Amino acid sequence: MWIQGLVMHPDTSAATRLSTLSSPVIGLIAFFTLVDLFATQAILPLLVDRYGVSPAAMGVAVNASTLGMAIGAAIAALFGDLVDRRTGIVVSLLLLALPTALLAGAPGLPSFSLLRVVQGLCMATAFTLTLAHLGAVCSRQAQAGAFAAYITGNVASNLVGRLIAASAAGAFGLTVNFYAFAGLNLLGAALAYVAVQPARGEPGTAQSLADRWRLLGVVREPGIGAACAVGFSILFAFIGVFSYVNFVLMAPGLGLGMMSLGIVYFVFLPSLVVTPLAGRVVARLGTGRALNLGLGLAGLGLGLLLVGSLAAILLGLALFAVGAFLAQAIATGFVSRAAGARRGVASGLYLASYFSGGLAGAAVLGQAFQRYGWPACVAGAAFAIGLAAVLGRQFGRVDAA
Repeated sequence: MWIQGLVMHPDTSAATRLSTLSSPVIGLIAFFTLVDLFATQAILPLLVDRYGVSPAAMGVAVNASTLGMAIGAAIAALFGDLVDRRTGIVVSLLLLALPTALLAGAPGLPSFSLLRVVQGLCMATAFTLTLAHLGAVCSRQAQAGAFAAYITGNVASNLVGRLIAASAAGAFGLTVNFYAFAGLNLLGAALAYVAVQPARGEPGTAQSLADRWRLLGVVREPGIGAACAVGFSILFAFIGVFSYVNFVLMAPGLGLGMMSLGIVYFVFLPSLVVTPLAGRVVARLGTGRALNLGLGLAGLGLGLLLVGSLAAILLGLALFAVGAFLAQAIATGFVSRAAGARRGVASGLYLASYFSGGLAGAAVLGQAFQRYGWPACVAGAAFAIGLAAVLGRQFGRVDAA
């Protein structure tokens, strides 16, 4: 599954601690950690009105958090073993509440963007350390259930986070919305403090900075570079679609309001069911075919987005989300297997590439949407999905070697 790659040091003697990290608790920690990442996309039209900027400019600012996630994932891949995990998780979530609250009064686009980057750094740290902690406290037998719970929490954050944002901003305004999410960050910190037991796992080795930097050479291993490019392409398309479809849904013709727009995000419900099954799909079809299945569903969903009816767009969004999440799960699981002992560094690089794709998608597809309209935005996303399919051919070759 897609989170296995960052779990580096399973400690079977610590398996008894799993009782404090039941599946619902693991899912909630994932939810509170990542709920800020994409929720703000749901209120992008309101932010455009507040700051008086173009949808493309606001889309880049909103998704600047992915830049922070990319930087944070790369740093955590190299130095995460030096940090006490429980302390790091709790402190990261506490600090996350600060930029979230400050977004309520951000005076302009530069300050808004900077605060989103800081949010991403905090989320990436808590995200990576939680995954490493699960590897340390869970037995091999318990890891599959723990990982599935974390995946479910991540997907739920996409649904519930957007729903909360659209509802809170629509009913009470943008200021209350950001304060509400700051409160969720604090709840996450409190939950992590209570539920996560101190467990450092294996201490970090005394490596020089140059030695740690050389670990990045894992990207040259067969299939790893291609997997990073696949991850980049997937989030490139995902961010572009779910950032700018809001303007289509609220435009004359469909004319949805903020409360109705929140209900639209129930299109993520099928992903909650399908994404945890990625491992079974790979076992049945093989990595290459499983990836093609996910990307094919995403491509089919993109086609439906060009149909003018609300029903077709909702079905398209649901299929696209299922396919994108499934493909991402398969790609990160491939990285974990292909990298072997260096899976921690490889997965960190994968996530850095993945989140970089998000910011690129917001910028490039935002310009396409602004200059040429929704069909151009969808075409750009389709190109990225097609590129991912071509690059993903290496997955089957590596598995067969």
